[in-house]
Amino acid sequence: MPSFVPLQSYHEYPVEQMLRRARDFNDEMQRRRTVRQFSDRAVPREIIAAAIETAGSAPSGAHRQPWHFVAVSDPEVKRRIRVEAERTEREFYRTAPAEWLQALEPLGTDEHKPYLEAAPWLIGIFAERYQAGENESRTTNYYVTESVGIATGVLITALHHAGLATLTHTPSPMGFLNELLERPSNEKAFLLLVVGYPALDARVPDIRRKPLETICSWR
Repeated sequence: MPSFVPLQSYHEYPVEQMLRRARDFNDEMQRRRTVRQFSDRAVPREIIAAAIETAGSAPSGAHRQPWHFVAVSDPEVKRRIRVEAERTEREFYRTAPAEWLQALEPLGTDEHKPYLEAAPWLIGIFAERYQAGENESRTTNYYVTESVGIATGVLITALHHAGLATLTHTPSPMGFLNELLERPSNEKAFLLLVVGYPALDARVPDIRRKPLETICSWR
């Protein structure tokens, strides 16, 4: 039989306060921008730890929590990640469909990834496809991609709320991250998150987010 305990963590607010909190948080998140120029200023490990712990609060299928985060600050490991990431990116930009490259053009991306070394932290996010037990036993995890995607969104939000900038990076293929970050075969690299302060001269593409009326319908 499942075990349940009383819900004690929920806090209800008056409607007016709820609306103010929702609007204030929206204002804060609308300031969030992906950046590609990072300062090398140090970021305390405790801030990264708190944000990752927040990410671990995300909901997950059957509460399996099928994620693992590897926080990297070692300069040599970051250098090796950059080397491998740029190698895969060179191949991508050589073979990617023209339509895909055209979609990326407004963002000004290419195979050069200096931020992988400049930023003080890289966070490798891994999806645990199944839980590995003794004697090669396996326990299925459910809704792995959805669960890890939600946790990643929470992590990005937590880091922005703390005052840091982030960049989502998905080199393809990403198998080299398992080797460099020493993760087991039951885990699959999901995303590499670049974290730190934006460079003083950081620039971002002149793009706009879709307005509410185009992303939401009411029935």
